[in-house]
Amino acid sequence: MKIVYRAGDITEAEIVKGMLLANDIDAHVSGYYLQGGIGELAPIDLAKVHVHNDDFEKAREIIREYEGNQSEHTSRQNGSENSQSTPAYKFLVTIIVAIAISILSFWIGI
Repeated sequence: MKIVYRAGDITEAEIVKGMLLANDIDAHVSGYYLQGGIGELAPIDLAKVHVHNDDFEKAREIIREYEGNQSEHTSRQNGSENSQSTPAYKFLVTIIVAIAISILSFWIGI
């Protein structure tokens, strides 16, 4: 078996594996236990997708298409959306404001 893709994390590796399986390419993900054992450090290059040697070229074609779609989606998203309007940003601001109000209320004695 050959490594056909090095993912950023196990979730991404499983997505790629699912794409390959959908295209009748048997794939295997490695790195589950390595990623969990690393603790608080950011896991780098631990999740890998493996395919049989005979399926390597076909799998690389599918992955190249996936990577092209990912970069196209990212550039479209970065061009049209301000990072301060994302739901995660709004949620974070809401939490910070709620904490600040709670602290002020406690100090003032309301």
